[in-house]
Amino acid sequence: MDLYEFLEQTARNNNRPWFAAHKDEYDRLRHQWLDGLQRMLDCMAATVPGMTHLTARQAAYRFYRDTRFSPDKSPFKCYFSAAAGPGPRSAILAGYYLQIDSRPEENGLYAGLWCPDSAMLRKLRHAIVDNIEEFEEIMSQPDFARDWGSDWVGERLKTAPQGWPKDHPQIELLRLKHYGKFHPCTRAFFESASWPERCAELFAIAAPLVEFLNYSITEE
Repeated sequence: MDLYEFLEQTARNNNRPWFAAHKDEYDRLRHQWLDGLQRMLDCMAATVPGMTHLTARQAAYRFYRDTRFSPDKSPFKCYFSAAAGPGPRSAILAGYYLQIDSRPEENGLYAGLWCPDSAMLRKLRHAIVDNIEEFEEIMSQPDFARDWGSDWVGERLKTAPQGWPKDHPQIELLRLKHYGKFHPCTRAFFESASWPERCAELFAIAAPLVEFLNYSITEE
């Protein structure tokens, strides 16, 4: 059984007895996942600023769901995922995320910042407007535009944020509630033996955006 087949079967049989019967298969796939993730992190340590401190076990999320506060009591996730960034995973900073998922729309890589609080959003909006030429230069780099596209992931305000005119030249950026990009991946992408190196390359391309966001967040 390969990883995608295992994830598909987990989605159809998301219960503890089924998982217990397939625990050996999970352990084998988890070991392969951590090996690949470590290869990716080792490559990123050489090409992406601030990425020399992480191990695969630190970056990988648990497969077991936390159901304490969720109406969905399914005990297991149906994807493998990991997050990496210049700070601890608990810190609200921009970083990198990957998810191997049998659902095509969720299968891929993410780079940027998710769920900043209102004070952080205000700070970011001012930083982007004050440094719009630098920000647009990052967005317009040919490899960034090719691999990460022009769309932003996540919710946005229906109108201008408080204190900003509705006709502001950067209104579309100001309306964002997250500053994240998504690179969709095919199933074949993660089935390739070179997926860790390719992920590292794509994250290195997104690194200037992550650096800009984090500098803007942490600047006094």
